[in-house]
Amino acid sequence: MEKLVIKGGKKLSGSIRVKGSKNAIGKMLVASLLTEEKIVLKNVPRNGETEIAMEICRSIGSEINVEGDVISIKTPEIKNHRVSELSRKNRLPILALGPLLARVGQGEVPMVGGDKIGPRPVDFHTSALEKLGAKIEVKESTIVAKADKLKGVTICLPYPSVGATENIMLASVLAEGKTTIKNAAKEPEILDMIKLLQKMGAIIELGAEREIYIEGVQSLHGAEHSLLSDRIESASFAIIALATDGNILVEGAVQEHLITFLNTVRKLGGEYLVEENGIRFFRKNGLKAIHIETDTHPGFATDWQQPLAVLLTQAKGNSVIHETVYEDRFGYAEDLRHMGADIDIVTKCFGDLPCRFQGESHYHSAIIHGPTPLKGANLEMRDIRAGMAHIIAALIAEGKSEIIGIEHIDRGYENIDGRIKQLGADIERVKE
Repeated sequence: MEKLVIKGGKKLSGSIRVKGSKNAIGKMLVASLLTEEKIVLKNVPRNGETEIAMEICRSIGSEINVEGDVISIKTPEIKNHRVSELSRKNRLPILALGPLLARVGQGEVPMVGGDKIGPRPVDFHTSALEKLGAKIEVKESTIVAKADKLKGVTICLPYPSVGATENIMLASVLAEGKTTIKNAAKEPEILDMIKLLQKMGAIIELGAEREIYIEGVQSLHGAEHSLLSDRIESASFAIIALATDGNILVEGAVQEHLITFLNTVRKLGGEYLVEENGIRFFRKNGLKAIHIETDTHPGFATDWQQPLAVLLTQAKGNSVIHETVYEDRFGYAEDLRHMGADIDIVTKCFGDLPCRFQGESHYHSAIIHGPTPLKGANLEMRDIRAGMAHIIAALIAEGKSEIIGIEHIDRGYENIDGRIKQLGADIERVKE
């Protein structure tokens, strides 16, 4: 067991380079299973998500070589269509069903795992695969799929789910005929996967609205691809700069992927400069309260809201965060209250966006009264993004904080303590 010990109160400055996208690497490693030839992925983050994805691929039969931030993966033969014994669980295994069905006509994977931020039903995934021609059996702890040949079809998603959109693409690129995904997710990570699949020989087009068209091909081949930078990590480092009243150049941050976030920074009183090799974040005056609603891309990303909530504890006035993507993502608020924050979590919908949780009694809106000074505390991380909120809170708090459960942050951020320390933070990783 390890923990982070942080002494807050320092203004952090300098430059920090963003790693490749945590939300892209696992899916791209799974996509490599679609071909017998070698896939080379560059700008790969070395975090827990990457390790889990490599474990899944190796269990299926992949040969993997890692050199720095480059991974070469080749799966000449599917040696095992059952993915059951994994050291850690996350949401990736269900995405392996498409490649397994395409290559050997059957697959069995564990039920969805991952962060505890509310139910993540698999029915979007299983329903889509059934429409493509697979026979699905959901067992107590696994999902079994079989199909002689997947066939293209039109699938309209009830919600623009990222995972379901990725699953349909992976299953349909080698299917017979044309597949249309309506109400598809179009996050930057989705578009980056499309780029990889195109390089492998897939035929994929984007519609004018939330539509994706896939024309099945006979086979895919090897390719090289450099991952996009992690937009969630970019925002996290930006918030560290604003929360500590510092000045940080986030190297590799991409303006195109952060437009909604950058507007939010400016509205709350922060500043940024788009430079040649990244975006610099700082503030000139105080912070002011704002109203945020999370949404699918290009809206305000749900993975941005937890770090932002910490920042809003230092803003003048009453801020509101309306979470419309997950129904249970404010568990960290109790920890912030323990540190001195004044936060109310309510069931009411605050905002103009259509919300799936209206009238469902889910605590999915937060009212943050600020500014309030924070004091160091002993904390336990609940998930990756809440873990970043804990770190930011500890960085601005008076006194010392000790944080356990850091395996969560390690799954999403490479060497997070070492990189923040280079900005001037008083942070140490120690064994309990």
